[in-house]
Amino acid sequence: MIVRTDSGQPDPATLGRVSARPYPRFSRRRAAVALCAAAVLLTGGCAFGEPEPDPAGEPPRFPTPSVTPTAAGAEQQVAATVLAKGLRVPWGIAFLPDGGALVTERDTGKILKVGPESDPDGLKVTTVQTLDEVDAAGEGGLLGIAVSPTYEKDQTVFVYYTTAEDNRIAKLTLGGEPTPIVTGIPRSGIHNGGRLAFGPDGYLYATTGDASERGLAQQRKSLGGKILRMTTEGKPAPGNPYPNSLVWSLGHRNVQGIAWDGNDRLYATEFGQNRWDEINLIRPGQNYGWPEVEGKADRGGSRDDRFTDPLVVWPTAESSCSGAAVVERVLVAACLRGERLWLVELTAAGGVLGQPRSMLTGEYGRLRTAVVAPDGSLWISTSNHDGRGKPAPDDDRIIRLVFSGGTAGRS
Repeated sequence: MIVRTDSGQPDPATLGRVSARPYPRFSRRRAAVALCAAAVLLTGGCAFGEPEPDPAGEPPRFPTPSVTPTAAGAEQQVAATVLAKGLRVPWGIAFLPDGGALVTERDTGKILKVGPESDPDGLKVTTVQTLDEVDAAGEGGLLGIAVSPTYEKDQTVFVYYTTAEDNRIAKLTLGGEPTPIVTGIPRSGIHNGGRLAFGPDGYLYATTGDASERGLAQQRKSLGGKILRMTTEGKPAPGNPYPNSLVWSLGHRNVQGIAWDGNDRLYATEFGQNRWDEINLIRPGQNYGWPEVEGKADRGGSRDDRFTDPLVVWPTAESSCSGAAVVERVLVAACLRGERLWLVELTAAGGVLGQPRSMLTGEYGRLRTAVVAPDGSLWISTSNHDGRGKPAPDDDRIIRLVFSGGTAGRS
């Protein structure tokens, strides 16, 4: 069953206590316990033990959950807490050392801070600043955000946004003017990519779309239809597959989700065109086929060795997944058109074990972003105000998920 919270006071028995102080250092083991129920759905069991306790802290005043059943036979529960509501197309989420999260709004150009302080409705939401340069036409706007791994020293945040001329990546201190570090990423009304994240190697990764010019994805010198890897100054990172190039992988149509597993393998969600959406295991220098191939790289029954096959493909009506998060061996993809989470169990070698399973289908509408919080819970955002959804009165929302059997977020 799903436990949803929309009003009232916290239910410690269901959700546990969530610290309003700075989050403890992230533990993949504790995060895995939080998603144990998801793994149960896929494999029939979890072997993770009890995690170490979090430091004590005052909990945010989360609303009281209500209960609705899931599909018949379901034995697990998901505690789903609405942390923030009334947003407009929240796109990127990145956590600060104090336990709060920075959230971008695509269409308003605002950077919001969500928490760690709370109010009667959940976590306090404040506007940090608005980026005047943002041009929010179509699917463009203020998109990804990433917090410097050394934020406590440099106070630096990185953003990906659309201007009248291009998509670009900039760095800033909160409240300050952005300084572009990468410009000239192709822009369009569609297919702007936009996800930013720091990898386990400490370098900044960015996803780009083909900007509705299909051929750009195969042009190595173009920044369109790629995954990029760079230093914090926007220079090609050491070890990139092509000399003096930001390009890490190519042949992408529109990647909006990236995440790493415990072995530092990179996965990406990708929008297909009419037939198949994908999850890809990303390796440097590999070509993922667009526009020559959508879905499996197959030519009349014979494989085309120029291109790398995806790990998973779904019909576009069931997926169109944007955000991605990985906890231990469970990859979670947040889907827009499919209005669900897909849960994919990964093998030790980076493949897929069993069949992907869906969760929250139709519960919250279009889902844009999925990120693992420092306490091991999963935060997702809705995207019902993006022009393609049917907004509910509280949309758009940021929702915190804790799976039964897990102790993420419990003090």
